[in-house]
Amino acid sequence: MRRNLFDLSGRVAVVTGGATGLGLEISLGLAEAGAHVVPSSRRPEQVEKAAAKIEALGQRSLRVACDVVERASVQRLHDVVIKEFGKVDILVNAAGITYKGPTLKMSEAEWSRVLETNLTGTLRACQIFGATMVHAGYGRIVNMASLASFVSFCEVAAYSVSKAGVASLTRSLAIEWARKGVNINAIAPGIFSTTLNDALVRGTKRGEELLLRTPMGRFGEAREVAGAAVFLASEAASFITGQVIAVDGGFLASGVNH
Repeated sequence: MRRNLFDLSGRVAVVTGGATGLGLEISLGLAEAGAHVVPSSRRPEQVEKAAAKIEALGQRSLRVACDVVERASVQRLHDVVIKEFGKVDILVNAAGITYKGPTLKMSEAEWSRVLETNLTGTLRACQIFGATMVHAGYGRIVNMASLASFVSFCEVAAYSVSKAGVASLTRSLAIEWARKGVNINAIAPGIFSTTLNDALVRGTKRGEELLLRTPMGRFGEAREVAGAAVFLASEAASFITGQVIAVDGGFLASGVNH
C-alpha cells in the first residue's frame, strides 16, 4: 500500500521558537501530520504548554528550553532529542525577533542582537542538527524567511537584512547538502498578526498599508502557515530544495490592487 506523501508518522521534528506564534502552529501542524515534535523556546513555561498540546494530539514531546544565541543551548537541545528519540528528521527554525526604529539611531548592539538571533541562530541550528542529518543521510530543514527577504519595510533594516540572509543561507546549504539526503527550504510568511508584530500592524497606518498591498485583503491566520511546513517536511517535497515559499495572500505577486 502506497504511503500518504504527507504522512509524517514516525518522524521526529524539532521546532526552535516552536512554543508561541507561528512556530507553535507549525509544531501543532507537524504533530497532526503524525510527527513527534519537540517545540523549544527560551521560556520553560511556554515550552511546557506547547509540549502538553502536542501530547494531547497523541504524539511524544520533550520539554527543553533553548536560546538560539547560545551554541551550547542549541547543542543541548540536539543531544536531549537524540538521547530520547535516537534521531532527528525535521528541523524548523522559527525563533526570531524584530526591532523597529530609524536606522540612523539604531545602535550596533541592537543590530547585532537581531542578526544574532534571526540569522546566526538559524545557522547554529542548521550546523548542529544538520550534521546529524547528513550523517544519517536524511533530513528536512525548514527555515523561517520573510517578505522582508525580498522587499524592504520602513525602519526594520536589521530584521530585513537578517531575513534576506536566511533566504541566502537556505539556498547555500541546500546546494551543499543536496546529495546528502538533506533538503533545506524556507517559508516567507506574509502579514500575520502575532505577539512579535501585533503592535505594528493592528489598527495602525502601517497595518492599513499592508492590507492594501495584500490582494486577499486580510492578515493571515497563524494556522495557515502550518500547511507549508508540513509539505516541506514531507515526502511530497522530496525533490524540492533551496526554495523560499511565500505564504502571503498574494503580497509578493501584487502590483496594483485597485
